[in-house]
Amino acid sequence: MEAKYEFGFIGTGHMGGALLRGIAQTVPADEIILSDGIPSKAQFFADELDCETGTNDDAAQAKYIVLGVKPQMLRDMLKGIYPTLSARQDRYVLISMAAGVSMDTIRSMLGLDCPVIRIMPNTAAEVGQAVIMLAHDSRVQTDEAEYVKKVLSRCGMVDEVPEHLIDAGSAVSGCGPAFVYMMIEALSDGAVACGLPRDKAMTYAAQTLKGAAILYMESGKHPGTLKDDVCSPAGSTIQGVRVLEERGMRGACIDAVIAAYEKTKELGKG
Repeated sequence: MEAKYEFGFIGTGHMGGALLRGIAQTVPADEIILSDGIPSKAQFFADELDCETGTNDDAAQAKYIVLGVKPQMLRDMLKGIYPTLSARQDRYVLISMAAGVSMDTIRSMLGLDCPVIRIMPNTAAEVGQAVIMLAHDSRVQTDEAEYVKKVLSRCGMVDEVPEHLIDAGSAVSGCGPAFVYMMIEALSDGAVACGLPRDKAMTYAAQTLKGAAILYMESGKHPGTLKDDVCSPAGSTIQGVRVLEERGMRGACIDAVIAAYEKTKELGKG
C-alpha cells in the first residue's frame, strides 16, 4: 500500500509556506496536500501552486508529513492525527520544524515509535537562500533522508548535524535574520541622518551586508582579517569600529544569540 500523497503540510505559515514553495519546484503539485488551522492560508498556497487542501488527517496520509505548527501547538495537533497515523499500514516519515522539540519528545507526544526528521530552516527559504539544519536517527532510512535533503536543497543550504546542535544553530540561523534586518535598518538610519535618501540608504545597507557575507564565504579569510582590510590607519572606518566597540556591539550580538538559545530550550520543555 502506498501513501496517498508524497508531501503533506500541516501548517502553512511563513516558514511552512516558504519551504512549500521550494519543495513544489521538485515535487509535482498533485502529490502535495496542505492543511492549516486557518483554511484560507492553505487555500492561498493551493491556488498559487495548484496543490490540494484538506484536513490535518488528510495531510497525515502523505509519505512525508511536514509539521509546521508552533511548539506550543504540537502536542494537541499530534493527538489529533494519532488515529490516522496509528491505523496506517504503509511507511511514513514526520518532518518537524518545531523549535526546541526533540525527535524523542515528538514520538512521546504522539505515542508512536515512528521515524522523525527534525529540521530548522530560516525565512530565506523563500528566496532559496536558507540555512536548513537537518537531523535524524536510525529509524529514518538512508534513502529517505537523502531524498528529503535533495528536495529541501531547492530552499537553500542543507546541513546535516547531530540533533544536540540544532538548538544552538537555530539561535544563529533561525533567529539571526531578525538581527540582520535590525542592522540594515540601523545602518540606513545612520545614512539618512547624514543626508542620504531613505531608498538609497536601505539599498546600500542591504547590498553591503550581502556583499560582505559573500566575500567572507568565498575568500576563506577570517572576518577579523577582512575587517582589518577595510580599516585604513587614521581613516573613517576605524573610527566607526571604535564607536561600535564602545557601545558593546559584540557583547550585544553574543547575548542576543544566547538569549534566543535559552528561549528555544524553554520552548522545548514546554
